[in-house]
Amino acid sequence: MENALWHEERLLIGGKLVEATGGATYENTNPATEAVIGTAADAGGPDVDAAVTAARQAFDETSWSTDHPFRIRCLRQLQEQLTKHADELRQTIVAEVGAPLALTYGPQLDTPVNSLSWIADLAERYAWRQELGDSTVFGAQTDRFVLREPAGVVAAIVPWNFPMQIQLAKVGPALAAGCTVVLKAAPDTPWTASLLGRIAAEETDIPPGVFNVITSSRNQMGQQLVEDPRVDLVSFTGSTATGRTIMAAAAPTLKRLFLELGGKSALVVLDDADFDLASVLAAFQVTTHAGQGCAITSRLLLPRARYDEGVEAVATALAAMAYGDPTDASNLMGPLISEKQRQRVLGYITAAVDQGGTVVTGGGIPSHLPTGYYVEPTLISGLSPDATPVREEIFGPVLCVLPHDGDDHAVALANDSIYGLSGAVVGADLDRARQVAARLRTGTVGINGAQWYAADVPFGGYKQSGLGRESGIAGFEEYLETKSVAEPA
Repeated sequence: MENALWHEERLLIGGKLVEATGGATYENTNPATEAVIGTAADAGGPDVDAAVTAARQAFDETSWSTDHPFRIRCLRQLQEQLTKHADELRQTIVAEVGAPLALTYGPQLDTPVNSLSWIADLAERYAWRQELGDSTVFGAQTDRFVLREPAGVVAAIVPWNFPMQIQLAKVGPALAAGCTVVLKAAPDTPWTASLLGRIAAEETDIPPGVFNVITSSRNQMGQQLVEDPRVDLVSFTGSTATGRTIMAAAAPTLKRLFLELGGKSALVVLDDADFDLASVLAAFQVTTHAGQGCAITSRLLLPRARYDEGVEAVATALAAMAYGDPTDASNLMGPLISEKQRQRVLGYITAAVDQGGTVVTGGGIPSHLPTGYYVEPTLISGLSPDATPVREEIFGPVLCVLPHDGDDHAVALANDSIYGLSGAVVGADLDRARQVAARLRTGTVGINGAQWYAADVPFGGYKQSGLGRESGIAGFEEYLETKSVAEPA
């Protein structure tokens, strides 16, 4: 039963689980059933202020920022306890996010939890001090070295699509680096964050104030975090539009920013490609978690000479994709997160038809799923490269297909976007596929179905898909400052 779900309705501030100011709460809804599954603390300005105060004090007045072994031990404790609670968390994530159960055995839960080991191992072997050797400066012998130190107080602002994965991708490296953190959950998925806070507070030795969790129905609380001069770094994942707003809000205090933003990634199919492989990849990508992923390939570029063949193959693959109840492990596609998001996606499909597109398959609300925020897997052909649904991020199970006239044209089409987050290439000649991949202006590329997602792989975008990298050594170093020191030799 949904009311038996493991959950936490309180904030974590200064090491204590507390109610929001005035006991304010808001409802948490299951997107597959449309049922209210409980409530979450609805934080206001005073709560955000208290969380930043606690984080600032913990960074400035405790040994957290300098005690590397202790931090590593706490991180390993966190992973151990998250693993212990995996089955309970799995049920909560499925109910709150609408994520298919199968995905919790990968990027929705297990993979990011396991990734904490890689982060702890990296922090354990990391060269916090790098020797530059002696030098003669103004006639004096000088010894020089570089110290890597934590950036300070981090505001981690996360979206609702893969909440645990993105939370741990920010919180893990930040804590390992010696930062203190205020995590702000997305309004739609509060429990995934508040449970992480509860586990950290009750089942690890992470000191009070080092990790704080805010849940709120109001996005203004994120704005307050960004504008607070006591916050040193903002780590944000979300839309490009919100990223622009954050940059403007952070400008007066010149905060460091990590921004992982939107995408409109292209799957480039070369004329020698295995179309069975290409069609399955295209259908799988755009329907996984109902297309609610920033790095999914939502543009399909097919060789003009094989265009009709490719469209038919992809339509067949999409029609065969199992979707529905996310508690059914055979489904890789569940509902969209909310009715608001569903109407947004349906609006793009309407715009596609208005702009000359043809709905090849899908295009509406599935008749066999009257409850839940579902949209049919949808393929749209016939649009120009300038059409709105081709250029803007839809964040739903909608794939736009375009013809190309060879490798150069395919690359030009793929790069004709304000985004540059990800991409994919399918082709029989591996060297040729590599050459095309090398020309894509994107932060990640998969060739012939190979997956780049892993703890040690830097993830981020070119152009308006963001600033900086998450995961990998580059992602860890986002949370570090560099100090150069000289002393007499």
